[in-house]
Amino acid sequence: MAIRLGRKGALLMNNVIAILASILMGISFPTGLFELLIAGRFLIGINSGIGLCVQPLYIGEFAPKHLRGGLAMGTSIFLTGGILTGQVIGLRELLGGEKHWPLLLSSSCIPAFAQLLFLPWFPESPRYLLIDRGDELSCAKALKRFHGSSEYRREMEDIQRECFALDGEKPKKPWQLFTDPGVRWQLITVIVMTMGQQLSGINAIYFYATYVFEQAGILAEKIPYVTLGTGVCECLTALSCGLLIDYVGRRYLIIGGYLLMTLWCTVLTFSLTYQELYSWVPYMSMTCVFAFILSFGLGPGGITNTLTAELFVQSSRPAAYMIAGTVSWISFFTVGMLFPFIVNGLKQYCFVVFLLECFFVAAFLFLIMPETKNKSFLEIKKEFHKLNFGRNARKKETELFERRQLQDEFLKIST
Repeated sequence: MAIRLGRKGALLMNNVIAILASILMGISFPTGLFELLIAGRFLIGINSGIGLCVQPLYIGEFAPKHLRGGLAMGTSIFLTGGILTGQVIGLRELLGGEKHWPLLLSSSCIPAFAQLLFLPWFPESPRYLLIDRGDELSCAKALKRFHGSSEYRREMEDIQRECFALDGEKPKKPWQLFTDPGVRWQLITVIVMTMGQQLSGINAIYFYATYVFEQAGILAEKIPYVTLGTGVCECLTALSCGLLIDYVGRRYLIIGGYLLMTLWCTVLTFSLTYQELYSWVPYMSMTCVFAFILSFGLGPGGITNTLTAELFVQSSRPAAYMIAGTVSWISFFTVGMLFPFIVNGLKQYCFVVFLLECFFVAAFLFLIMPETKNKSFLEIKKEFHKLNFGRNARKKETELFERRQLQDEFLKIST
């Protein structure tokens, strides 16, 4: 969809799926047909999958490189804001009761209608227009809208360099990335990051939150309100990460986030083990839950999507998002299916599995991933050359240098 319809076109078409899903879920109760509810949930899942791939792709392509991290973090900021909104309006006093749940499920059409109303006024992705469509005039117009008449030339030159380097290369299919040595380590990095994000234990923490709050002495009827604190934590950390990402850098935040999650998993394992010994231990467990969520939001929660856009050039980026999205949802599904069995078998020691996973992901990223802050997509690609080509890296760098000189000459003539 992102290649055939464009990034903006795919997002607009995706709203039709969301509206249809909302209608099916809304009429399932008055018609008494639970099959409509299942169909609606299926369609809203498709809508989520498309949106979480295409939206960061669109933002990552029009953002200037010095603001790319902060703008890409908008996905996580509003995603966590949506989760918190859902938690609030899902309370029994609002729309979570027996009478109003059809309205609750149908409310997913509101952002879809809002996007259909406002998105047509925004330009298409400038990179898509020039590199995929070859439409230089529309690209220049889009850049002027996004960056202003005085600043757009620098971005235009950057896109022209990438277009020249790709030399008419068509968008790749997902399976082609697995056989392309030029993106081998970028692909491995993205797969490790997306699997790490879902298998980090964040879903286990949410699963265990109710138990931890009960052990801390919080009344069962009050727990839904305390759980709102987890949503607030995610919102605050996503916002903090958005403010820090273009100053601190992606590498420090994501590695630091995983290391902190390793620490809190360790502490939580001990506190759950000795829950009954001291009266203050359950409160330590509750603190660990919030600290883990804060650490996740500060690093892996938001930066994973940002890096998926940055590690690939235009021809590989849509396919990379398809692979990353598929790996992410399969990992999420796997955790959902297997976690109850892990809990039954290991009890509180289930978090040992997650602390090991967080530590190994942090170690992998420390060894492999370069910093991408304030770098163009071509510069990031060059960072991976030595890993991808090994002994042949020198030869490839020479070819790249010669190609870069030709690009600069070409841009001078064009200007």
